Amino acid sequence: MQAPAAFRQQLLGAIPRLRRYARSLVFEVHLADDLVQTALERALAHWHQFDQQRDLAMWLLSILHNAHLDLRRREGRTTAMDPADVAAEIDAQAVRGASDPGLRIDLEAGLRRLSHDQREILMLVGVEQLSYAEAAELLRIPIGTVMSRLSRARTALRQALDGHAPAPAIPTLRRVI
Repeated sequence: MQAPAAFRQQLLGAIPRLRRYARSLVFEVHLADDLVQTALERALAHWHQFDQQRDLAMWLLSILHNAHLDLRRREGRTTAMDPADVAAEIDAQAVRGASDPGLRIDLEAGLRRLSHDQREILMLVGVEQLSYAEAAELLRIPIGTVMSRLSRARTALRQALDGHAPAPAIPTLRRVI
């Protein structure tokens, strides 16, 4: 059974928001568009599972987030771009219409310096305007974790925009057997 026309129309309206979030996760236009397409395909395939009491955007962002996690698991590592490709992408985006290209370049460079977890939460709360509770639900983490990651992300981004060197990374804990 095909999804109702009204549902499909709502999906179309959500594409810009999905693309923005996907690009903040992977920093590569083509890969972000693939993630959005995967999310839309999953939403259309499972439209009957959508709870009308939920916000459609939250449901779609959750699907996109899970598609991104699936991609990372398949790759076995985070997506990394060659520095030359990153510079070319930043230049291309800056030319496409930023009123202050310098600020845009600095902002993108600052976002790239953030850890994946910090960038993810900053985009969900700061750009997508999800509440702390919504972000916690989408990421399946406690609200306190959302708040601390967001605070650290804002501080790190502010320092990057002020021209300060990033703080040393906290060493990753590992299990020793």
